[in-house]
Amino acid sequence: MRTLLGLAVAGLVWCTSPAAAQDSAAVRRDSIVWGNDLPVDQIVAVVGSTPILWSDVLFSIAARLRGQRPPADEKGQRALAEEALNQLINEEVLVQKAKSDTAIKVTDADLAPQVDQAFKRVRDQFRSDAELREALKREALGSVDEYRKKLTDDARRQELQTRFVQKMKQDGRMLPAAVTEAEIEESFNRAKAQFPPKPPTVAFRQIAVTPRPSDAARKAAIDKITAIADEIAKGADFELLAKRESMDGSKDVGGDLGWNRRGKMVPAFDRMMFALPPNVVSPVVETVFGFHLIRVDRVQPGEVKARHILIRPTVDSADVRLAKARADTLARLWASGASFDSLVTNFHDESEDKGSIEPFDRTQLPERYQKALEGKGKGDIAGPFEVPDPRGTSKFFVLQVVSANDGGEYTLDEIRDRIREQRSQEKSIERLLGLLKKEIHVAVLLGPTLPTPLN
Repeated sequence: MRTLLGLAVAGLVWCTSPAAAQDSAAVRRDSIVWGNDLPVDQIVAVVGSTPILWSDVLFSIAARLRGQRPPADEKGQRALAEEALNQLINEEVLVQKAKSDTAIKVTDADLAPQVDQAFKRVRDQFRSDAELREALKREALGSVDEYRKKLTDDARRQELQTRFVQKMKQDGRMLPAAVTEAEIEESFNRAKAQFPPKPPTVAFRQIAVTPRPSDAARKAAIDKITAIADEIAKGADFELLAKRESMDGSKDVGGDLGWNRRGKMVPAFDRMMFALPPNVVSPVVETVFGFHLIRVDRVQPGEVKARHILIRPTVDSADVRLAKARADTLARLWASGASFDSLVTNFHDESEDKGSIEPFDRTQLPERYQKALEGKGKGDIAGPFEVPDPRGTSKFFVLQVVSANDGGEYTLDEIRDRIREQRSQEKSIERLLGLLKKEIHVAVLLGPTLPTPLN
């Protein structure tokens, strides 16, 4: 089980999640070879009145090794066992202190989402419920219900530790600790073999080109929204008309858009929504989505609750072809040196993001983006490429690469700040544990010889 504390004590191992380690300990007991294939258990430490068993240490080692063999030499085995035992002792100290703090409460409802996810990860490793039950029985983990209870208990311990550490920070008992450059380099050299590979990344700016309806389609939409406005003026119910006529996802709830803060909607809609007094219907407002009627239902500081009716002009295949031609023109202009700001003004659909200078993991981008950006480096133009629009047409995107990185191994310079922050947290937790251990009885009973060989 790797908790917040476990990560801190073990060093910079931010590629291992608590859930993954928990699963490893639960379903891979055979990662450690027991002496003569028989479990030999004994108490190796006591925290307060709670014993820590040698089997607990073995399971912790299994999670650390994640299927790898333990050291072959006795000195290495003992160091590994002592590190695992110290982690278990520290965890138990935090758990007991959290349980004694009346301000910290962890309910089953708090834990249910992560327990469900942890159980699903394990269940997905088996082809059937019967196969899972057999594996649990073979590993002496009991029934499915008993296993879920174990997951819940483990999750509760993790959450208690996390909340206790957070509370100590809030109470001022965990002040930031200074970290030297030598400590940063030592942490990096010790843990760099465990770092995940740096993924290939890319940052880009984008401009989205949306098909424009024809003049005839615009006129038909305007006539439709005007007729609806006339019905409302004659006393028709706004909500019922929204359910009958509106062309977006709010239709089923009578056009209800919920509470919105300034700047959340596209500019034209936003300006009108915040200018309206309650229960007054707006004039027709045009946005990239179509034509709207807006009514504000309630107002409170900084936000309004509103409804709308949307009528979209029809967009046909000819409009889509024209949009593609505009996107081709955009790409040529951008590649020839036209400014991003001027191109945004003339081409961009304001309902879409303009990209980000923060790097994205290339492998996590949508497939169409991955294909468009394949082989592209800093300054290159990608696209136009087509992306289906939920409204039933398509949009065309053109990108400019701001930065690109092929991935590989991390350098110290790239993660120095991250190491400094984590090492400072480690030292703060170590200092806190030193104080807490003066308040709780801790006895280590692990003798000079390990109870069971690890290899």
